[in-house]
Amino acid sequence: MHEQQPQHEALPEPARPRLYVASLSDYNAGRLLGAWLDAAQPLEDLHEQVQAMLARSKEPVAEEYAVHDYEGFAGYQPGEYESLERLNRIATGIAEHGAAFGAWAEHCGSNNEELERFEEAYRGDWPSVAAYTEELLDDLGATETLQHVPDWLQPYVQINVEGLARDLELGGDLWSAPSEGGTHIFDGTL
Repeated sequence: MHEQQPQHEALPEPARPRLYVASLSDYNAGRLLGAWLDAAQPLEDLHEQVQAMLARSKEPVAEEYAVHDYEGFAGYQPGEYESLERLNRIATGIAEHGAAFGAWAEHCGSNNEELERFEEAYRGDWPSVAAYTEELLDDLGATETLQHVPDWLQPYVQINVEGLARDLELGGDLWSAPSEGGTHIFDGTL
């Protein structure tokens, strides 16, 4: 007899960032004309699809559009008149790096140059800020240093990891954003 392998439930793919882009001329005339677009596709294609949507308008001059809805931006909230270039960059980052990039984009605000520093700043997804801090202390050799404390003193010596984690955030050395499994950690000094 063959042993049956357990079946694992597949996790759903995260939603790809999408925008609902609407014709302002039609909206102002009381009609809805728009399209849901993949925001992470090549920028040129995104522009072409917006122009194709505007070309379907019955208004004599339909040149302006606005973002009236969005999904899959992982915590980032696109503005109604935000540039397609910026939204495409953020959507591409989310498609490549996941929800952490959405948190990063929200943190960066309107600073487009900061978006490019994501890989330099991102420290990973951790169960908590304290778990990250504990690993950091170990990497820095603090745990090893405690082994040099005399045996009679060791029960009384400990590192307040929770306090250090709090102080690292309050001091701006790192910042965190909630994630599905815990928290995204970012270098706050960049």
